[in-house]
Amino acid sequence: MNIDIVATTPFNDQKPGTSGLRKKVAVFQAPTYLENFVQAVFDTIAAPAGSTLVLGGDGRYYNREAIQVILRMAAANGIGRVLVGQGGILSTPAASCVIRKHGTCGGLILSASHNPGGPEGDFGIKYNTGNGGPAPEKVTDAIFARSRELASYRIIDAPDVALDQPGSSVLGGMTVDVIDPVADYAELMESLFDFAAIRKLIAGGFELCFDAMHAVTGPYAREILERRLGAAVGSVINGVPLEDFGGGHPDPNLTYAHELVEIMYGADAPDFGAASDGDGDRNMVLGRGFFVTPSDSLAVIAANAALAPGYADGIAGIARSMPTSAAADRVADKLGVPCYETPTGWKFFGNLMDAGKVTLCGEESFGTGSSHVREKDGLWAVLFWLNILARRRLSVEAILYRHWAEFGRNVYSRHDYEALPADVAAGVMAQVKDQFAVLPGQRFGGYRVKFCDDFS
Repeated sequence: MNIDIVATTPFNDQKPGTSGLRKKVAVFQAPTYLENFVQAVFDTIAAPAGSTLVLGGDGRYYNREAIQVILRMAAANGIGRVLVGQGGILSTPAASCVIRKHGTCGGLILSASHNPGGPEGDFGIKYNTGNGGPAPEKVTDAIFARSRELASYRIIDAPDVALDQPGSSVLGGMTVDVIDPVADYAELMESLFDFAAIRKLIAGGFELCFDAMHAVTGPYAREILERRLGAAVGSVINGVPLEDFGGGHPDPNLTYAHELVEIMYGADAPDFGAASDGDGDRNMVLGRGFFVTPSDSLAVIAANAALAPGYADGIAGIARSMPTSAAADRVADKLGVPCYETPTGWKFFGNLMDAGKVTLCGEESFGTGSSHVREKDGLWAVLFWLNILARRRLSVEAILYRHWAEFGRNVYSRHDYEALPADVAAGVMAQVKDQFAVLPGQRFGGYRVKFCDDFS
């Protein structure tokens, strides 16, 4: 195996955020940009020779090309085996599942989550550690530091690896196993939920609609919802992953999943509707003419967790991000388990899970998950809801009204502003923070401000 050591110069903008490095596609396509970041990752993690790595992404534009570069670099950096999703596809929660099941040294996930795709859209890459979760800040800080001093990267000169059929091949001295991207994940879901009860519910005339938004969860939803659970063919809409997500914005909310919303608020609406995002880690849940907020979804799942076989023994605790409503706190209090408030970023939930302190977690940005993996998991949340509906035999709306009657209702508001100039956004936040000292105690209509809070 001939290894090329290619001279390069550092970039100063490769600091990963809470979900890895995200930039416009054109930035990643610039000479050595992707290679520099990948080499910084390999240098930082210093995986023992012969280690196994997981690799895949959400199928967005530039996904396949980036995978070929990473495979050649992995071979040059002493990785012994790579598990790569067929067609380059692996949802983010499925990648976490594969990392954990196969005990790998971690994985590289290619995604910009719910951001638009296509040649003019976004691309992203992040490293997940051996626990299956996003690398902690000490690792991402070290990757950034390494990227700023990089003088060369390592790569082998070799033909592209065939990705479209499962099987093994050799690249340099490294084994590449192209795996079914759905199998391990579907097996895990079947171990957590009462598939027999859900099948019985659906066989009895229960109708559902799942909008995959032309993103990564299409193959997962078709296999699990239609094939394994018996939902009618066509229950999964927009189920073919496309490089540009069909020209849409793969964010499962009331604005961007408008096709699903129109179906669920239409005259002949099915009983249940749901959507997931670009890389499969977010979710939106709807009943017939009824929207479930992410905060309420977490609370309902927690209150009904024992109905699912994988959680029948109870939960260790609940965690929520700071801006998520306190609905889950009310459930935790009644269950007698702790509820933790964290900054935004799934890595903070992962820390609590690894310590055995929480089982369920969620955030108001349409992310929900549990300790079964170390990422938020859109389809998992959908299956949890189906499990609850199958066992309680109530509508989505009825479940929420009964939940509010038992626990009380927390109301909150989230506003998304996109493509704002950074200085304008910073000015808005500064104006809000400047009022923190005087807002507590003030009254607005019938409401009094109790406290103001910010990330810490």
